Amino acid sequence: MKEIINTANAPQPIGPYSQAIMANDILFISGQIAIDPKTGNLLNQNIEEETTQVMNNIKAILEEANMTFSHVVKSTIFVKDLNHFAAINHIYAQYFPVEPPARETVEVARLPKDANVEISCIAVRL
Repeated sequence: MKEIINTANAPQPIGPYSQAIMANDILFISGQIAIDPKTGNLLNQNIEEETTQVMNNIKAILEEANMTFSHVVKSTIFVKDLNHFAAINHIYAQYFPVEPPARETVEVARLPKDANVEISCIAVRL
């Protein structure tokens, strides 16, 4: 069974994709950038603000699926500049205080809307 997960508390997709898809008890969250869902603006004054907004967008999608960060088993971080790695980790770690998920971090040339960081996740109802 496949269910589309969508919430007004996270940015609406800017292309032909869903915020998230629930397949059985697995939630696949599309890559999130730091778009403020209330204004539609990209929040990118600094990498900490940007990462916080990304994580809050993921949180809103998880909540719509009746999940929390404790359900996340895998995440992928795409970043334009690996020099931001420590700052991103500092913010990211606040959302996973125990048992963080498996993860990879990849430096990329460019992200949608010229964002500096994008994060996708997979969450599972255990």
